[in-house]
Amino acid sequence: MNADWIDLIEKMRQGSVRALSRLVSRVENRDPGWMEAMQQIYPLSGQARLIGITGSPGAGKSTLTNGMARELVSKGFKVGIIAVDPSSPFSGGSLLGDRVRMKDLWDLDEVFIRSMATRGALGGLNQSARDVANLLDAFGKDFVLIETVGVGQDEVEVVRAADLVLVVCVPGQGDGVQALKAGIMEIADIFVVNKADREGAEELFLDIQSMLDMDSNQDKPRPPVLRTTANQNQGLPELVVSVLDLLKSSRHRQAWKKIRIREELIGLLEKQLTGWIKDQWEKDGDLEKAVRQIERRERDPYSIVRERLDHLMQNMRKDDPSGKR
Repeated sequence: MNADWIDLIEKMRQGSVRALSRLVSRVENRDPGWMEAMQQIYPLSGQARLIGITGSPGAGKSTLTNGMARELVSKGFKVGIIAVDPSSPFSGGSLLGDRVRMKDLWDLDEVFIRSMATRGALGGLNQSARDVANLLDAFGKDFVLIETVGVGQDEVEVVRAADLVLVVCVPGQGDGVQALKAGIMEIADIFVVNKADREGAEELFLDIQSMLDMDSNQDKPRPPVLRTTANQNQGLPELVVSVLDLLKSSRHRQAWKKIRIREELIGLLEKQLTGWIKDQWEKDGDLEKAVRQIERRERDPYSIVRERLDHLMQNMRKDDPSGKR
């Protein structure tokens, strides 16, 4: 790790927001030395509570996140926000619209906002978002709010990074409850019926309650269902109190701690291993050769991948003097 990284880390530890911003950018971009830097930063983390905020598009997650951050600050907490936006499949860029929607938070010294692109990550949350959460934690934030893209029933990746997950629902979307039934229901620690002043809000509230009544897993604590109208600041104080109360449960926090660590290890290993294999494959020219073979229907992708993995395993056994691999 070069002196530039060391200088940035030291300035961040002294409270420099500019140094934090530069570290976030460099870690997110995977600049050379990022992993060594995170090795130095990780021991400084471990105190912040990570709150995942997920739900369907149009549910008002950004407004809710904005209001929650202000409410937490009013209670004396320091807040980091990671707003994950969808990225272009072509450029990898993102609209990063949450910077506009949360513009009234920029005047608060206690709040740090970072918009990030998904970069094609399944579930709308990429590995670098977890690294940024660790950076905000090390910087001294008490809470890190992770607002996800909002891809409906497939958006379960957020649960792997959060201590507590809010699933935000909104009336007037006919397939909303179906999405809950299809898979997102089990990740919620709190259900939030946002835009509760709209027609159909009470019906949605009762539908969620009914689904919870039918849940076969009676050992799991029943998630509360709360009503909010975030753009009018209605229900947000009660929501924050519910979040704080739930986080006080040591049983709840311990239940997810091992899961988070396990998933973080696996996610980081997958990302690094995939990148290394891809680099090796491209370096020796075999990747382009494989593409041409598949394009001409001379071979199939399944056989090529299997062959590549077998080759890697053989090399690993050769490098292991014990021969136990």
